[in-house]
Formats: sequence, structure tokens, C-alpha cells
Amino acid sequence: MQNISTWVSAMRLRTLPLSIAGIIIAGCLAHYNGVFRWDIFILAILTTLSFQILSNLANDYGDGVKGTDNEERIGPVRAIQSGEISPEELINAIKLNIIISIVFAFALIFCAFGVKHFFLTLFFFLLAIGSIVAAIRYTMGYNAYGYKGLGDIFVFTFFGLASVIGCYVLFAKQIDHVTFLPAFTIGLLSTAVLNLNNMRDRLTDEKSNKITLAVKLGENKVKLYHNFLIFGAIILSGLFGILYYTSPYNLIFMIAYVPLLLHLKRINNNQDPKLLDSELKKLALTTVLLAVLMGIGHLLPF
Repeated sequence: MQNISTWVSAMRLRTLPLSIAGIIIAGCLAHYNGVFRWDIFILAILTTLSFQILSNLANDYGDGVKGTDNEERIGPVRAIQSGEISPEELINAIKLNIIISIVFAFALIFCAFGVKHFFLTLFFFLLAIGSIVAAIRYTMGYNAYGYKGLGDIFVFTFFGLASVIGCYVLFAKQIDHVTFLPAFTIGLLSTAVLNLNNMRDRLTDEKSNKITLAVKLGENKVKLYHNFLIFGAIILSGLFGILYYTSPYNLIFMIAYVPLLLHLKRINNNQDPKLLDSELKKLALTTVLLAVLMGIGHLLPF
């Protein structure tokens, strides 16, 4: 690991805040309902970050060895593409990260459930294994689901449903209806981040036979899909604010609607895929902002 900056780049640190957005909301909802625990919260964040880093490394490897990351690609230069990290070195890093992910996941499950709640323990054990497999299989292997337009479904499921609802269950040992709308909101916005990435790479992905949903939909329909994701998140989060309203503070998250709507305006008017790269960070950070404000806003009257 001769080049630390290259390894840091391979981990794609700018994607990490987005991965914990659902954990933040789940923690706030758990605190409001009197079941919050700091040890579970911290371990949930560490586990999620390890899963995300694993996914980023595996994605770099899968796209690198398949030739998808090449000189025509618009986004940042990836590790294998740059030649500074070999496929063998990246595979070893992936193996190490798998071990780290398993350790954090098992520690989280034991911390949350101990020797009780057998079925919940079993479920989360399988969920952890499924998360690791999903992180690896996004671009790695002959049947990588990211090359078949299925990435959106997995991002919605793991970044939205599993992140918010699953994390809340770790605290409360039961599902609560208050988590559903935030889970769908974060799931839709996280999917929008992936879709934006795929919109940027649509032309080069098509040449490399990486058939993302953006490739399947084409330039015009993928913009309509992006609008659906953003407006869907706005509508569902707004519905959450109304249904669980106890104070004007609950609606503070609507501040995030302004950058979301400005983002959509830029996307709808965009004709140059290169300009979409700068929107990725903005959309990811806006999603985190909405998650933080939604969680804090729910807590303020507490």
C-alpha cells in the first residue's frame, strides 16, 4: 500500500456521509421513543461505513478489471484505472475489509440483542451477510447486478429500508410505523445519487456493456426518473412532517427542499454529462442535511 492518497481515493470518502444518513434518522427516532443507546448507534455507524468502503473497493475492482473505468470515463480516475494499485492489491484489501465488516456487524448484533431475541439475531445475521454479498456483487463477477440495471433496487433497499427501519429495530427490538416514511425518503434520495452517477457515465457504460438503468432508459426518460425520485422524496418527507406534526420545529427539514429543487432545475437543463459530476456531492450532502434536520426536528419538541 505504497500510496496512501490513492487508497483513500479508492475508498471514496465523499460517499461515506450518505451511507449513514439513515442511521442518523433511526437514532433520532429511537431517542424520541426512549430506546436510544450510544453503543448501538456508534457500532451501527462503524458497520455501515465498513460496508460502504467494501462496496467502493469492490466497485473499483469490478469496473477496473472489466475495463469499464477507462480513459473515456468522465468521473474521478479510479485506483486500477490509474495503475497505482494492482488488482491483486485491491483484492487483498477487499478481503481485509470483509473481515472488518463481519467483526463490526457481529459486535453490533451482539450489543443490540445479547443472547436474547433469537429470531432477530438470526435475521440480522443474515442481513449482515446479505449486505456484504451485495456490496461485493454490485460490479464484481460475471453476474454483477450493477451491470443488469438492478443497482437502484439494492441501493433503495439497503440505504433506505435496511438503514432506517433495520437500525431502529436494533434499538427498539420491534418495527415502528414512524420509520417507514423516513426510510422511503432516504431510499429514494440515495437511489437518486446512484442514478445521477449513472447518468454521468451513461455513454461510457453503454460502450462497456454496463447496462445500468440510466442506459436502459436513455437520456430523456432517465431525467424523468430522476425527477420522480426527488419529488417522491419531497412528497413522502412532507407527509411525514404532517402526519407526525407536534411543533413547527418538525418541519425544519423542508429547508433542504431548496437545494433539491435547484438541483432538479440544473439536471433538467443539462446537456453535458461532464457537468453532472459536481452535482453528485451536492445531492449527497443535501440528503444528509435532510436526514439530520428530519431527525433533529422530530426531537426538538421532546
